[in-house]
Amino acid sequence: MVIKKTKSLCPECLRVVDAEVFEDQEKIMIKKTCPEHGEFENTYWQGSEAYSFAANYDHPGEGISNPRTTIEGECPQNCGLCAEHESQTILGLIDVTNRCNLRCPICFANAAVSKSLYEPSYEEIRQMLRNLRANQPVSTPAIQYAGGEPTVRKDLVELVKLAKEEGFSHTQIATNGIKLAKDPELAQKLKDASLNTVYLQFDGVTEEPYISARGRNLLPTKLEAIENCRKADLGIVLVPTLVKGINDDQVGDIIQFAIDNLDIIRGVNFQPVSFAGRTPADEVEKQRITIPKFQKLVEEQTEGKIGCNDFYPASSVIPVTDFVEAIEGEEQIAITCHPHCGAATYIFIDGDEVIPITRFVDVDRFFDLLSRSSDDIKDGGIIGKAKVLSRATMELPKTIDRDKKPESLDLTGILTKVFKERSYSALGDFHHKTLLISCMHFMDPWNFDQDRVKRCVIHYAVPDGRIIPFCSMNAIYRSEIEKKFAKPLKQ
Repeated sequence: MVIKKTKSLCPECLRVVDAEVFEDQEKIMIKKTCPEHGEFENTYWQGSEAYSFAANYDHPGEGISNPRTTIEGECPQNCGLCAEHESQTILGLIDVTNRCNLRCPICFANAAVSKSLYEPSYEEIRQMLRNLRANQPVSTPAIQYAGGEPTVRKDLVELVKLAKEEGFSHTQIATNGIKLAKDPELAQKLKDASLNTVYLQFDGVTEEPYISARGRNLLPTKLEAIENCRKADLGIVLVPTLVKGINDDQVGDIIQFAIDNLDIIRGVNFQPVSFAGRTPADEVEKQRITIPKFQKLVEEQTEGKIGCNDFYPASSVIPVTDFVEAIEGEEQIAITCHPHCGAATYIFIDGDEVIPITRFVDVDRFFDLLSRSSDDIKDGGIIGKAKVLSRATMELPKTIDRDKKPESLDLTGILTKVFKERSYSALGDFHHKTLLISCMHFMDPWNFDQDRVKRCVIHYAVPDGRIIPFCSMNAIYRSEIEKKFAKPLKQ
């Protein structure tokens, strides 16, 4: 059964081609034909029921009002962002180098193998930061320095300070942790420079996944890096690259590791392998893991403590954004990514018990309450706000099952403060003893869907002023940009 028609890429020549997404034996597939290289049929989502559930949380966005490139040809040609893009930049990325201190067999950035050096200068990075902040109607709030391996730059601490100076409220680095392990003082220097999060590559709790995916046993290095971040009180998000047959049996163990280190680990963001860069292309179907498969792995390996139904699409939180927007009277950054781009849940740790938020909060009822409240505020002025506060007092408690919630969490009190006092600082109490478990499934030329890339909310800033969606960058533009701005390597 054909679900929709879209555009995709030929995996051989990257030509934009017609494609259709269809259901086949409870799987969602994508099929396209290149006039030169023939037909390709690949897995899009491993679960038609989960696909339909996610589609219920589709919240289209309006993009930015100051695009950087013109519309030329079919999307994703001439990315940068153009007027056809339908979402804002939630997280900006800047590759600060293509150098790396590893040669991983799996690397979507194809780092460290070029014979030229791509390493934007401090001033070029300043301009890229300003370009992201110039987005209208809402500036990009968060930045991640990536690469390559950003810690090989000697001025990384200064670049973190620069992001703060340019107005970013959240700064993080994506790192393999080697430098953080070897240099005990680096974590404290980054913390003092206002780094918020270390986005730490973390593929498992035994040596085998690292030997397969990274070429050597890096587990002791990861543990040392985590310890140094702990000493500096520098928060960590673990980022496992999930590959079938390599570490898909360790999903539950990785989550348990995060729980055991809850004092310093804020979340786990699983990223199923994207077949771009130098990731082996002949293993696409064999190694493919999609979001529904990830959710099943979580359920099986946590013995149901965290289930498939505990996960919601990232786009489901739009009612929260709309509510804040109504209260504040000004536009907020909106996570209007495609509903099939990512999924997440919060889990609360209560002693030895793991309690997903969905077990004690009626999420859909809560979102509905927020949506109705937003409408009342927008339509009714002072009377509308009074109506909202009255409704909050009556209906908020009904969205929470007091018998199932963690005893230490006064969620009703927290939410009442947010509604009545507009005390967003109260939300900080929500994060006490909680862990965000998420999965972002980035696209590659085999499963590329134009509908999804138009809704991307994670964008690379590059030196020529373009702002390029994540999956377009890694499937199409990376080598072109690195060649354009690279310098020959010194012998």
